[in-house]
Amino acid sequence: MRLIIISGLSGSGKSVALHTLEDQGWYCIDNLPIGLLSAFARHVNDTCPAGGGRYAVGIDARNRPEDLDRIPAILDELLALGLNSEVLFLFASRETLITRFSETRRRHPLSDGDAALADAIAREEALLAPLRARADLTLDTSNTNVHQLRDLVRERIEHDPGRLSLLFQSFGYKHGIPPDADYVFDARCLPNPHWEPRLRPLTGLDAPVQHYLEAQPEVAELSGQIEALIATWLPAFRKAARSYVTVAIGCTGGQHRSVYLAEQLAGRFATGMDAISVRHRELNR
Repeated sequence: MRLIIISGLSGSGKSVALHTLEDQGWYCIDNLPIGLLSAFARHVNDTCPAGGGRYAVGIDARNRPEDLDRIPAILDELLALGLNSEVLFLFASRETLITRFSETRRRHPLSDGDAALADAIAREEALLAPLRARADLTLDTSNTNVHQLRDLVRERIEHDPGRLSLLFQSFGYKHGIPPDADYVFDARCLPNPHWEPRLRPLTGLDAPVQHYLEAQPEVAELSGQIEALIATWLPAFRKAARSYVTVAIGCTGGQHRSVYLAEQLAGRFATGMDAISVRHRELNR
């Protein structure tokens, strides 16, 4: 039996994540009262088919604050019972959430008419902090559209329980460090194809940029060191029963060096990993 608890900030894509899993054949329930979570987990564990069932439950700030405070204790209870549960937490920057609510003209579930939207978002962040702290996987959807989020949920969630999903993500430092990364590596010390006029409009996915970087000894050295570190510590993640690891690699703009390194490292780990994916944050903008 596999049970995923989907939570996060309003406007961050929780409904999209639930609908994506439902389309993949998961049994999904939205806005389950927290007090019923243990009973539901026991029920599906006792009645799921012999081959195992897949269930997703949406829990968010529409629950009572006192119930949200009980989340850590309930998750510990499920763990003690040997029930396989995971927490997926989605979030986005306050600026992004304000823009999304303004565009859709929907009411924030915690707004009472007088409170500003930013205040409602801040209150929701505080209420969900205990659940976010227990998340197995967090996804920042600030720069992700609906279609990209669906793909990301499928890539990260659609694997067998007990297997490790590894994501290599490129990004640009000028747009901020991904807050959902487990490891962050800085590639700004490497020669920059941006300063080559013929390479500037290209990306790390293009052969001329790849050939340029392959000719730089520093690039191979940094790539090998990152590979060695990740390979050394992946067994520890497996031993700790971690299901997800995100490795973020950044350069100035997220177009050339970080893209190239993410692709190279994903290729090197492809044969030894249960599930592996690559995401280029700035190329998806």
